[in-house]
Amino acid sequence: MTALQIALLCSIFVALLSFFLSAVFYRWVKKQPHSNPTIEKIAGFIKSGANTFLKKEYSILSIFAAVVFILILIFLPVPIWKGNPLSNFFMAISYLFGTVLSAIAGKIGVTATTVANKKCAEAAKKSINDAFSVGYRGGAIMGMAVVGGSLIGVAAIFWIFGDATMLLGFSFGASSLALFAKAGGGIFTKTADISADLVGKVELGLPEDDPRNPAVIADNVGDNVGDVAGMGADLFDSNVASLAAALVISSSIDTACNTNFTPIVFCYALIGLLSSLIGILFARMGKNGNPTKALNSSTYTTMGLFAALTAIVTAVFFNEDVYWRIYGASAIGLTVGAVIGIATDYFTDDRRRPVKSVASSSQKGAAFTIISGVSYSYLSTLPAMIGIAISALASYKLCEPIAESINATSVELGMLGISIAAVGMLSIVGMIVANDAYGPIVDNARGLAEMGNLGDVVLERTDRLDSAGNTVKAITKGFSIGAAGLTVIALLGAFMTEVNEAALSLGLGANFLNGFDLLDPIVSFGLLVGAAVPAVFSAMLMLGVDKNAQRMVDEIHRQWTTIKGLKEGKPGVLPKYDRCISIAGSGAIKELVPAGIMTIFTTLAVGFVGGVKAIGGFLMGNIVSGLLLALFMSNAGGLWDNSKKYIEAGNLGGKGSKAHKSAVVGDTVGDPFKDTAGPSINTQITVVSLIASITSSLFITISIF
Repeated sequence: MTALQIALLCSIFVALLSFFLSAVFYRWVKKQPHSNPTIEKIAGFIKSGANTFLKKEYSILSIFAAVVFILILIFLPVPIWKGNPLSNFFMAISYLFGTVLSAIAGKIGVTATTVANKKCAEAAKKSINDAFSVGYRGGAIMGMAVVGGSLIGVAAIFWIFGDATMLLGFSFGASSLALFAKAGGGIFTKTADISADLVGKVELGLPEDDPRNPAVIADNVGDNVGDVAGMGADLFDSNVASLAAALVISSSIDTACNTNFTPIVFCYALIGLLSSLIGILFARMGKNGNPTKALNSSTYTTMGLFAALTAIVTAVFFNEDVYWRIYGASAIGLTVGAVIGIATDYFTDDRRRPVKSVASSSQKGAAFTIISGVSYSYLSTLPAMIGIAISALASYKLCEPIAESINATSVELGMLGISIAAVGMLSIVGMIVANDAYGPIVDNARGLAEMGNLGDVVLERTDRLDSAGNTVKAITKGFSIGAAGLTVIALLGAFMTEVNEAALSLGLGANFLNGFDLLDPIVSFGLLVGAAVPAVFSAMLMLGVDKNAQRMVDEIHRQWTTIKGLKEGKPGVLPKYDRCISIAGSGAIKELVPAGIMTIFTTLAVGFVGGVKAIGGFLMGNIVSGLLLALFMSNAGGLWDNSKKYIEAGNLGGKGSKAHKSAVVGDTVGDPFKDTAGPSINTQITVVSLIASITSSLFITISIF
């Protein structure tokens, strides 16, 4: 067997192992006891609402996927009447496979979390350790399934078709579904969250998760469809995109230079998943531990395992200077990911100066909350942007000299280095997903504990677990955004590879495209348009949240004034939760499509106007402005959220104070920043990069300039 076949077999085996462990954890979580009838009833509302929304969302997206499938079949990678019809069919099938696996990732996550939330609330009656185990293993179910699905999907597509270009179709399927799932879930969850906070906390003075608040169940449903299903599809897409970019570039070099870079990409990917599995299995709080330390320890353990195991594999199977440079690129990505996470944590942790400063400013009014929060959030983008830049530069320069020894172009090897750094940064994506999914589980558990009247001790335990989830989320988001930055830079390299291969097949010569001259007006045209797209995309999503939330606020007011006994909390009197769930769901479905369609059509328009040079500029502009906005909005939302929590902990007047009301306003502004627009931008950048790559041959032959 060849090295590549062995790597593919091992990848599939480790992916299947992750599915097995995911199933074991799911059975364990399901077996945990639950006995509170109120919690059971409310958890049923949450599960039903989440599944109903997913069904509606996926039915709309299936129509979109069917249309794109037909378009790919006809036009890509080249028009069917010009090329090999079988290639078009394979590309279309790969695309469909990507959408299906991405949808399954979201569905698995919602299935796991809507069971784990009520079990976690019940477990908190025994101890915080028991509740942590349920919450963490519930999140790990999704973490293992998402990364296992992405690895087995990439390995299967590569093995079946033997053509790395088909991975771009597979990745585009995952990305396009993730774009809509993240946008739709984000609109849903922030519609409910903003409405519940503004009316419940600010106007009516209700506690968090008070069952009298008509939007409270919709808020819990939103945690699952936005922070779980949407996030799962998003990170599935990021992992697939990083692997696709690395494999497109590596397989092109292997074919031309008879090297073995493709097997090492698969080796590093499977070691990343294996390291995450081990880290998840050994995640423990300890008797006197705290949940934040447990989550961070498992993350750093996974990073250490990855660094050690990849070094061993490189030494045993790829012990040559060129491959050690590849290892170095992955280590750079992993290290910079940690640094970005730590920098992000500084600006969003309630123990640090920025959060305390914003909370203090809130005593003077909401305007000062917004001004100080925006200022610190802009400052927070600098370390991450520098980190991404250093990682890209260092990995490029580290791998560039390989070109001399294998007779390849330095640009290709440099871009391979960047793509490997992205793989290294995303090596612990299984752990990232587990930590991220843990957050909504314990958040829901806290709400269920309050609505089920489990007592102050349980609320204190679930609050601690929830706080840990918010703190750790900053680090995992730093990894996610940093990896997205490196991935899309690597996808720019994949785009150049695809353009050059298409140009060669059209008789336009080798090395048709080696870079982009910013003084070229065609390139600068694309750059300026590309830089504007993330801002327009974000605006469309947040306007969707704004319109939807206004409708829900009106509904909350209507119920509060018309349902007799609701204000007083009379026994048996409950709001009509389903009305708020319906408003959030129908509005999200309505608003999610236009933003995604705008992104796709703008990319195609720029390509058909200016050709591949304009698209190169478009991608560069989109990457830079998109990363900046994503970092700013993600950190702003986390900063305002934790400023509010800092005050709610009893500081600066505590709940109900002027500072608290101002902080709640800041938090509601930050909600669509961090959970709707910010994370969706990462997927938007990936989508346009993949569209550019798979349509590159069309842009070479059909463009105005």
